[in-house]
Amino acid sequence: MSTSDPAFASGARARTLDHIARIDTWLRPLGLGWVTPILRACAGDDPARQMRALWRQLGVPVVAIIAFLALWAAAAPRVQTSLGAIPGPAQVWQAAVGLHEEARREAEKEAAFLARQEERNARLIAEGQADKVKIRAYTGRPTYYDQILTSIVTVFTGFALAATVAVPLGILAGLSPTANAAMSPLIQIFRPVSPLAWLPIVTMVVSALYATNDGVLAKSFIVSAVTVTLCSLWPTLINTALGVAQVDRHLVNVSRVLKMTTRDKITRLVLPSALPLIFTGLRLSLGVGWMVLIAAEMLAQNPGLGKFVWDEFQNGSSQSLARIMVAVLTIGLIGFALDRVMFALQSTFTHSETR
Repeated sequence: MSTSDPAFASGARARTLDHIARIDTWLRPLGLGWVTPILRACAGDDPARQMRALWRQLGVPVVAIIAFLALWAAAAPRVQTSLGAIPGPAQVWQAAVGLHEEARREAEKEAAFLARQEERNARLIAEGQADKVKIRAYTGRPTYYDQILTSIVTVFTGFALAATVAVPLGILAGLSPTANAAMSPLIQIFRPVSPLAWLPIVTMVVSALYATNDGVLAKSFIVSAVTVTLCSLWPTLINTALGVAQVDRHLVNVSRVLKMTTRDKITRLVLPSALPLIFTGLRLSLGVGWMVLIAAEMLAQNPGLGKFVWDEFQNGSSQSLARIMVAVLTIGLIGFALDRVMFALQSTFTHSETR
């Protein structure tokens, strides 16, 4: 069959569009669904309609962002504070560049310190004084990127602890009306509690159980992570219980007829059916945990983004507002990225179309 044959060309285009559809299932969870109309237009699938879709998915958000930046730039100089006018987009960008340069200089200092230490130790070994060799960690102040990494590690630690507690309890509450009745009032009482209320209690308990600060984990890290756990486990617990309770009763009856063990019933029947709602709860919990973390780090002085914001507020320099705005935008962008990651996992394991 000739490649110029209409039937061959139509089949090739259909196969191309099918490949694009499969690619789209990976792009959309990552927030890159706007790439699909471009690919489909290049494949000849109604370019005009695809350009309209591209405008809706990419053009409109970009125009909205540009309008927001313009409004911000126009309104910011009109708002005066004790530290001067609210910084506009240009000043915030300059502050972001400044933070990057500070991080680069700090990295150079660390590299020079480690090089001097390695050179000194090599000299001591060559002189037969290996017993005097010492390895010291660099003790310079954390860079902005270090603080971002600390916040991400802290929130995932708290989130993992919350999921470890919430998912089994949710399964138990969904399977047992008695357990659900027992947990329900406790959930309704503790779910609305602010992290600012939990933090003093957590701090006192951790200080009592973790007397020294010389362990593998810093006390401030543990306090922040546990506070995140206490505030973020409720969405996962509630959604897990709801998902398990909504498992088709006919399937449950079939499991009884087959005399499935409790373990098989949960792993083969309950979890696959409840997984979409469990992932929805996990997404909500991670979002709550990320919001809670910033307040927890401010008060616990865990060296993350929350402490960065608090230190800049206390500093009160002319650049503090701009640097705080950089942190605010960083927090928002990371929160968006975390949600996209969770949605991508949800789509992978549950084939969910939820956005």
